[in-house]
Amino acid sequence: MTTVDAPTSLTYLRPATAKEEALVERFQPIFDRIAEGNVERERNRTFPFEQVQWLKDADFSLVRIPEEFGGWGASLEQTYYLLALLAEADANVAHVWRNHLAFIEDRLNARPSQANDRWLQRFRDREFIGGGWTEANNGTYANIKTTVTREGDTYKVTGAKFYATGSLYADWLDVIGKGEDGSLITTLVSRHQPGVVLADDWRGFGQSTTASGSATYQDAIAHEGDVFPASERVVYQGHFYQTALLAVLTGITRAILRDGTKALKARGRNYPQGLNPVPALDPQLLQVIGEVSVRVFSTEAALRRAANALDLIAVAHADGDVALRDKRVVAGEVAVAQAQLAIIDGVLYSATHIFGALGASATSEETALDRHWRNARTLASHNPVAYKARILGDYLVNDNSPASSIDRLGRGGQGN
Repeated sequence: MTTVDAPTSLTYLRPATAKEEALVERFQPIFDRIAEGNVERERNRTFPFEQVQWLKDADFSLVRIPEEFGGWGASLEQTYYLLALLAEADANVAHVWRNHLAFIEDRLNARPSQANDRWLQRFRDREFIGGGWTEANNGTYANIKTTVTREGDTYKVTGAKFYATGSLYADWLDVIGKGEDGSLITTLVSRHQPGVVLADDWRGFGQSTTASGSATYQDAIAHEGDVFPASERVVYQGHFYQTALLAVLTGITRAILRDGTKALKARGRNYPQGLNPVPALDPQLLQVIGEVSVRVFSTEAALRRAANALDLIAVAHADGDVALRDKRVVAGEVAVAQAQLAIIDGVLYSATHIFGALGASATSEETALDRHWRNARTLASHNPVAYKARILGDYLVNDNSPASSIDRLGRGGQGN
């Protein structure tokens, strides 16, 4: 098993060097191509294999990797902003990249080694990572059934997972299981072996082509250098995953404004109660568009604030300042939770109230405007937003830490 001597040893993290304008200029044309077929894919539940491949070919994987190691050198704030622009084009495609980008972040935070050099090369070779943490059959981290057992020079992984987002697009699956001493271990398992079976059985009413269904492992092989103690994964891993969801939700809010504005412009008649017979000139309908635009502004601002908090944690970790890093983890937890509450409110408000500016024809299956609410509601259900305001209040009033940890996960819950 690969171990890290100290959580703040030297890392692959470097100060960001990318210019956001240059990143957008490089990737927006690809996002625009992806947006062209979004409605049709939603209507027919067509998996975007081709669109994900376009992004792999354009080295979207390398956005966050420092230029010194062959990447584009983006900050986390820039990375999440790009992910939001991708989600505006297609929320499913953006969500597929969540686990992949999270594992890249994990390796950037790790101590330099031959094994991690090999992982950076795999990223440059466009190999892709899918998810495999959530136990199937209502299993939790407290009673985890998936096992990781050493046999000679290799490890064998056996268990069942669900919510394996991105798995059908992946070369590798990031799987958590219990080691022989009872500790939690993460393994990167090659998808391309007989012991791995993936199923297209995700039946959520949103995010339907993210490959978030089942994954079964029976004596699947993992090799030295691809096995890590869960306690040594990147300290802001939970925050990274959550902020990736917030980026997708921010992108959906942008798409609602885009599609709502287009639909109002195309609307041919107004109701008798309207203030103008031309819908696009009716002040009350224009007010709806303006109100949704405010939600776009607020969700983007909240996303950037949360992402910047994670950038600060990464800087402290790279500097080896444990005290500052841990202090910033608490600040990051607060920022991400506040952003989660603000962004979910904003996107769900927008997905519902945009119909107030449109006629009954806006409910047509042809335009599939309902996809925005279905996708947003599904993403908003991933992690326990119902608890976040209470946790924030307890921190502000009683100074109880809001930060989650792998140790606290032992009490049984999933999510951050």
